[in-house]
Order: sequence, then C-alpha cells, then structure tokens
Amino acid sequence: MNSRRRGILTVISGFSGSGKGTVTRELISRYKDNYWLSVSATTRQAREGEAHGVHYFFVSDERFKEMIAQDEFLEYAEFVSHSYGTPRKSVEEHLAAGQDVILEIEQQGAFQVKKAMPEAILIFLVPPSIEELERRLRGRGTETEAQIRARLEQAAVESEYMELFDYLIVNDQVDHCVEDIHHLIRTEGSRTYYMKEKMIDLQEGLQAYRKEA
Repeated sequence: MNSRRRGILTVISGFSGSGKGTVTRELISRYKDNYWLSVSATTRQAREGEAHGVHYFFVSDERFKEMIAQDEFLEYAEFVSHSYGTPRKSVEEHLAAGQDVILEIEQQGAFQVKKAMPEAILIFLVPPSIEELERRLRGRGTETEAQIRARLEQAAVESEYMELFDYLIVNDQVDHCVEDIHHLIRTEGSRTYYMKEKMIDLQEGLQAYRKEA
C-alpha cells in the first residue's frame, strides 16, 4: 500500500433490528479485500452460532472494568444491561497500515469514536418503517417481550440523535444498502487521499522554494 495513505475508519450504527449486523457481514463478505472488521468485547452471553474472538470477545464484567481502567478501549458503552467496547490497539494498527476499518457499534460508542477520531465516517442505518423494525425484532426469536419493548424504547431515544451522523441510510434491501455504503467509503477515501496528496505536493513545493530563496 502507498505509505502516504491512512485507512478510512467507518462506523456503522443503527437501531437494534435495523439490520446493521446483516449489512456489515455482507459488506465484509462481498469486499473482503477492502475492509477489516473490528471485533468488539462484550459482557453479554454468546447467542447460538456466535464464537469468541470471531463475532465478539465475550468477557466478564470484572475483565471489562479492567480494560476500561487500562484505557484499552477506543470506545465503550452500556446497552440494555450489557457493556460493549472496541479494543483500541488493533484499530489503530490497521489504520496506520492503510487498511480501511469497519466498526459495527451502538450510537453511544459511535459518538465516542467521532470524538477520538474526527475523521471517522459515521453511518446510521434505519428500517423503512417502525412496523418493519418491530417485525425484525420479533422475527429474531431471541428476546422476551420485555426486551423487545426495551429495544423499541431505546430506538425512540436514539432517533433524537440521528442528525449527528454523517450519513443516514435506509436498509430496505440489503444488497442496495451494502452497495451504498461501499460507494460512500470509496468516495470518502478517494477524496481524502486526493486532498492529502495535494497538501503534500504544496508543502514540498513551498519548502523547495524556501530553500532556493
């Protein structure tokens, strides 16, 4: 990779049930040579089919607190009684190496990332309607009625902050949603790289002029 190019950090967030997990998995599967997906740590129990170190790092509450104390997280948040966090070191290493990084995290964590790394792209996925959101939540079959109500209430709170994201994308069809996100990242990456190249050329030209003066 060109040593002048730093990776693009993209945060994909959205309501629980918006399909961000499905979209992110399809994006990585379709463009596996383009992106590296950060693996988050969480205190919740693994769901059926989830593997430690692949989908999440499943840790105890005690271990999570230790990681916070040791400043090991780029961001962390509590969501529906469980904690989630993004390990800082691996993200920074991949970005420095020129690899584009995808974070699939909740809204609270997304804003922490933006504060720590203002250049990050924040994308918020939404369903086409509230009815579809509820249908998706119920269709997972993994939560109680009380948990579904809690997630809908949380979505109502999160909706007040959607305007703080850089892009809002309606996840009506996964295929279209994936292509929209990929196009956004490629466009942002090209723009950032072009601007940095021009800046470097200008600096080098001015330094050369200064030496000749």
